[in-house]
Amino acid sequence: MTRASTLLRDVLTLPAGRRSKWVLVVLWLVVAALTGPFAGKLPKVESNNAIAYLPVSAQSTKVNNALAQFPGGQEVPGAVVYVTPGGAITAADREVVANQRSLAAQRVPDFKPQAIRASRDGKALSYSFFMRQPDATKLTEDIKAVRKIVSGGPGLKGYVTGAAGLLADTAGAFKGVSGILLVITGLVVIVLLLLIYRSPVLWLAPLLSVVGAIGLAEWAVYQLAQHAGVIVSGESGGILTVLVFGAGTDYALLLTARYREELRRHEDHHEAMRAALQRVSPVILASASTVVLGLLCLLAAKLNSESGLGPIGAVGIVSALLAQLTFLPALLVVLGRRLFWPAQPAYQSEPAEGAGFWAKAAKGIISHPRPIWVGTASALLVASVGLVWFDLGLRPTQAFVNTPPSVAGQRLYAEHFPAGGGEPVIVVADASKTGPVLHGVQEVRGVTRAFPVATASGQVEILAVLSSAPDSGASYGAIRAIRANVAAVPNSHALVGGNIATTLDTDNAATTDRYVVMPLVLLVVMMILGILLRAIVAPVLLVLTVVLSFAATMGVSSLAFHAFGFAGVDQTVPLLAFIFLVALGVDYNIFLVSRIREEALVRGTRDGTAVGVGVTGGVITSAGIVLAATFSALAILPLVALVEISFIVAFGVLLDTLVVRSVLVPALVTDIGKRIWWPSALARTDGAGGD
Repeated sequence: MTRASTLLRDVLTLPAGRRSKWVLVVLWLVVAALTGPFAGKLPKVESNNAIAYLPVSAQSTKVNNALAQFPGGQEVPGAVVYVTPGGAITAADREVVANQRSLAAQRVPDFKPQAIRASRDGKALSYSFFMRQPDATKLTEDIKAVRKIVSGGPGLKGYVTGAAGLLADTAGAFKGVSGILLVITGLVVIVLLLLIYRSPVLWLAPLLSVVGAIGLAEWAVYQLAQHAGVIVSGESGGILTVLVFGAGTDYALLLTARYREELRRHEDHHEAMRAALQRVSPVILASASTVVLGLLCLLAAKLNSESGLGPIGAVGIVSALLAQLTFLPALLVVLGRRLFWPAQPAYQSEPAEGAGFWAKAAKGIISHPRPIWVGTASALLVASVGLVWFDLGLRPTQAFVNTPPSVAGQRLYAEHFPAGGGEPVIVVADASKTGPVLHGVQEVRGVTRAFPVATASGQVEILAVLSSAPDSGASYGAIRAIRANVAAVPNSHALVGGNIATTLDTDNAATTDRYVVMPLVLLVVMMILGILLRAIVAPVLLVLTVVLSFAATMGVSSLAFHAFGFAGVDQTVPLLAFIFLVALGVDYNIFLVSRIREEALVRGTRDGTAVGVGVTGGVITSAGIVLAATFSALAILPLVALVEISFIVAFGVLLDTLVVRSVLVPALVTDIGKRIWWPSALARTDGAGGD
C-alpha cells in the first residue's frame, strides 16, 4: 500500500478513533452554531425573475439592460382589468376605477398607471401600468398593495395581470416555502427511518447529520450568491433542501448497513466502524463525485437558473458527503451498539447474506438471467412509448397548479381587449431609425398598434401590442417576425424584448442546453464508472440501463401529466430530471456493482452477484424510497414545473431501485459473466482474486 493510500485510509477512518470521534462531534456542533444564523436567509438572495435567468447574449437581456438608460428605467409592464359579470359598465363603475387608480398611484410610488380604456363590448375597463422592479420581493409587495386597492366594488371585480402580475405571483409562490419544505422533508425522513431501522433511537444519528449538512450547504450557497454571482432561484433553493436530505440519508443508510454487518464480525465497535469506513467510504466518495460532476455539467448551460443549480447542487452533495463520512460515523461510534436497540447486532451472530427477500430474489435472478433481463428491458421499452405524447408546451399562464389572480385576470383581459395588451413587446433601436423600425414592427401580422414612448442617449423605445395571447404560438411567431423585420433595417441596432420575447428566448436556451448538457453528463458518468470499475463493458452497459430507465420514466410521466390535466411540460424539466435521475441512478449502480465486484474477486461473478444483491438490495431499496419521498415534498409548491420534477424524480428513482438496479442489472451481469469486467484482470481470473 502506498503512503498516499495509507494516509487517505487514516483520514477516512478518523471517526472510528477513540479520541478523534469526540473531536469530530464537537467540530460539527461548532459548524452548526456558526451556520445556524444563516438558516432561512437563502430566500433573501433568491432571484425569481425570468430575465435574470437568460444569458447576456439573449436579445431580451440586452433590451432589459438598455432600458436602464430610459426615464422609466427597467420597469415591468402590467395591466389592471375590471369586469362586470352581470352587464355593461356604468358611469359609477368608471368613477370607482378612476378613484382606485389614483389612490393606488398615491400609495404605491413605483406604480405608474396609464389612461383608462373601455372594451368594445362595454363590459370591461382596463389600463396599463409600469412598475419599477428593484427586486422580485419589492415588486411582489407593491403588487399586493395595488391589488388591495383596485379590488373593484359592488358588481365590479378588478384584477392585476400582465407581466408584473405573473412575476409577483411566481415570486409569491416561493414565499415562506423553504421552512415548510424543510419541516415536511424532515418529517418524511423521520417516519421512513423509523420504519427502516425499527429502532426508536437509531434514526436520530442520520437525521442530526443531515441537518448539519443542510446548515453547511445553505451557508455555502448564501456565500456563493453574495460573492460569486451564482443565481439562486426559489426552485434551486427548494431542490437544495430535498437533495441534501435525500442524498445524505442515502449515504447514511449505506454506511449504517455496512456498520451493522461489521458489528457481527468485530467485538470492538471502533474496529467495526473502521472496517465499515474502509469498505464504504470509497463507494460513497465515488457516488458523490459522480453526482457532483454531473451537476457541475450544468455550468455549460446557457440559462442562469440551470447553470446556477450546478454549483448549488454540488455544494449540497459535498455537504451531505462530509457530514455522513465524519459526523454520522462519529455519532454512531460514540453511541455504540446500544443505538441499534432493540435489534442490536451481536458479535459473531448470523450474517445477513443468506436471509431476506433480496437474497432469495437474487437466487432466482441468477438462475434464469436471460429471460429476466430480456423481459424487464422489454417492459421498460414499452413504458418509453409514452414519450410520443410528451409535450414541451407549458406556458407562463399554465405554470401554476392553482389559478392565481394574474392568470384569472389574463383570461378575462383576453376576452375583452387585444390579448397582448398587458404584456407589450419592447423594441429598442437607434433613434435616427425610428421611422423604418416602427414601420417594420407595424407590418407584422398580429400587431394591433405600435408607438414610440421614449428616447434617451440616441436610442428610442417602441412598444407594440399583439392581438394574440402572450403565451400562444402566434405571439412567439410575431416576435420572430418583428425581429426579422427590424434586423433588416440598416444600422438600426434594433433589439426586441419584453415578457413574451423573454419566454421565447428561455425556450430556445433550454433546448440548446438539453443538446449540450445531456451528452456531457453521460460522458462524465461513463468515465467515472470506468475508473471505479476498471472496465469498459460494465460502464457502457450501466449507462445504457440508466438511459433506458430515464426513457421509461419520461414515458410514464408524460401519460401521468395528461391524466393530471397539465397543459404540458416546462422546458427546463427534462434536463433537470435527467441530471437527477442519471446522476442518482448511477449512485445506486455504484452501490450495487462495487459490492458485486468486491465479492466477485473472491467468489466469482455469478455468486458475487447473488451476494451483492442480497446484502445491498434492502439498502438500495430503502435509499430509493427515502430519496423518492424527499423529492415528493416538492409537490407542495403550487408550480407545475416543480410538481413535474417531483413526480419524475420520485417515480424514476423507485423504478431504478426496485426494477433496474435490483433486477435488470444483476440479470445482465450474471448473463454476461466475467466478460462484464473487461479489460481488467478480473475478466480473466474471475473469482481467483485477480484485479
